[in-house]
Amino acid sequence: MTGPHAAVSSLAALRERLGEERLYVRYSEGPDDDRAGGSIDTESGLELPGLSVNPLDPEPWWTRPVEDWLARQLCQYKHLRDRNPERRAWLVCGDVVGRGPDCEPLLADAEFLAVLDDGVLAEAERRYRDHFDAGRGPE
Repeated sequence: MTGPHAAVSSLAALRERLGEERLYVRYSEGPDDDRAGGSIDTESGLELPGLSVNPLDPEPWWTRPVEDWLARQLCQYKHLRDRNPERRAWLVCGDVVGRGPDCEPLLADAEFLAVLDDGVLAEAERRYRDHFDAGRGPE
């Protein structure tokens, strides 16, 4: 893991980072904390073989704007940050070594590329609220 670079402050800036390598968001205290102890499945208590992340690259079936995908992905686990102000949203890449209990990718050799600042998270929340019917399940 390497140290973080400059902050990403908008969904447009985040979109510009997509493409060269698979990118993920990780909510954590940061590289030093993650190096000291990885992800744990809280229900079983088992240590996972990599860091829990959420993918930021849209799936091939996604036909809506990329910013909609990014907003949805950033908001899926934002509650982890909301519960612990020490946690930040980190832009990371690495090798997928498995799936966690929520089918999330698990990364080994994670590289922390940037921090996602509060502005991009607020923009993602607004877009998610305005463009999605969140909380509505299958009928």
